[in-house]
Amino acid sequence: MRKALTGVVSLAMLIGTVTAATGTAVAVDERAGRSIGEQAEQDIKDRILAIPGMSLIEEKPYPGYRFFLLNFEQPVDHRKPWKGTFQQRISLLHKDTERPTVFQTSGYGLRTTPSRSEPTTIVDGNQVSMEYRFFTPSRPQPADWSKLTIWQAASDQHRIFTALKRIYGEKWLSTGGSKGGMTATYYERFYPRDMDAVVAYVAPNDVVNDKDAAYDRFFENVGTAECRTKLNNIQRESLIRRGPMQDLYRSYAEKNQLTFNTIGSLDKAFEAVVLDFTWGFWQYQMESACAGIPVAKDLTDQQLYDIVDEIGGWKSYTDQGLEPYVPYYYQAGVELGSPDIEQPHLKGLSRYGYQPPRNFVPREIPMKFQKHAMADIDRWVRGNAHRMMFVNGANDPWSAEPFRLDRGSRDSYVYTQPGGNHGARISALPEAERTAATATILRWAGVAPAAVQKDESAAKPLARPDSRLDKVDARQLRLDRGLRG
Repeated sequence: MRKALTGVVSLAMLIGTVTAATGTAVAVDERAGRSIGEQAEQDIKDRILAIPGMSLIEEKPYPGYRFFLLNFEQPVDHRKPWKGTFQQRISLLHKDTERPTVFQTSGYGLRTTPSRSEPTTIVDGNQVSMEYRFFTPSRPQPADWSKLTIWQAASDQHRIFTALKRIYGEKWLSTGGSKGGMTATYYERFYPRDMDAVVAYVAPNDVVNDKDAAYDRFFENVGTAECRTKLNNIQRESLIRRGPMQDLYRSYAEKNQLTFNTIGSLDKAFEAVVLDFTWGFWQYQMESACAGIPVAKDLTDQQLYDIVDEIGGWKSYTDQGLEPYVPYYYQAGVELGSPDIEQPHLKGLSRYGYQPPRNFVPREIPMKFQKHAMADIDRWVRGNAHRMMFVNGANDPWSAEPFRLDRGSRDSYVYTQPGGNHGARISALPEAERTAATATILRWAGVAPAAVQKDESAAKPLARPDSRLDKVDARQLRLDRGLRG
């Protein structure tokens, strides 16, 4: 709960005083302090900008909220903060300082328009969102890539939380999907006293990078045999028609001035997109969409080219497609790990197999895999998880290697949405699980109504639905990159 401040406002300090940190915020005599009521009278923007290192990019109006796009000064290296800083973008969807706050991140870039994560709607709270370090423009210059680690990113979150907790004093929950769910989990491992709870969606847990049999088993069993055959045949036919398909690809690349220096050749980029096809289908589509997949041999070259483009995107492994996601591929090749699936139906047709992250990062950036990083996270979650919830999709490839709970976990849960893809949500769980998960989050946030405390089947989100704020942005979902993360 919020700690009350005592004393009175120093009027002389309140009027016309400007802090050196931002040049805009009103300063307050900290020795005198202020009452909660007096704090509330100060504009929330002024309170936020009074935080050292915080600056305003812009404020965007939204009914019932105030939405701020901000920069926050961060050390490049949290272990040696005197060795330089960079500006990290964050956003703040402000509702009320007396409501819980949800700390959300995609693990990638930052959405710059107002939106709400599912936990934010459940608790009817504020939302802080963070752009992951090294995703532009939140990248140190010059970029020392050795400082892009899960610990450094967790320390970014810790500093943001510490700065804002003095304003938002109620319960805090962290959340994110895919790499964002991984990020929320890593943050909890390194700073377990910050958050009151964690809700991680479709977060893969690649404990041993060289062991990927779980993904192979997934693709052998997901959906129906008929569906799997249709998808596999699209890939096979694309590689059989490599020549005419690459002619179309080359024309597209030349027209759009796309290049292939990072991956090495158009041929490698072509294969990478084709080999991602079945993964991409299950990641983004529901099984019912399989009815719309045509018979591969009946397609013209252009039709075949177009359907692969629709799922995978021919731009994905060009220099221009890779550049925004180099930080992800770097992390996948250094700490996170990445899948290497067999795809036996392509034997004799594939020249390169499922290519590693090293192929997607410019060669001048050094990479060395740290094999113990994910094992450490896995051990910690199994033995120490407290108020952690993992939500997975039964038909999501990334959920094939999920986080698991063990004897050391307390008040923690794993839910799987039947038929769910990479957009799995609590709202799509079976009714009993949906209400149980919702009741748990309300309890964790300290806002469970009396009726829910008495009977969890009464649990539902506290915020009113808003089609604009709560819409799952398909483009944002595809930021879970190149079908690889």
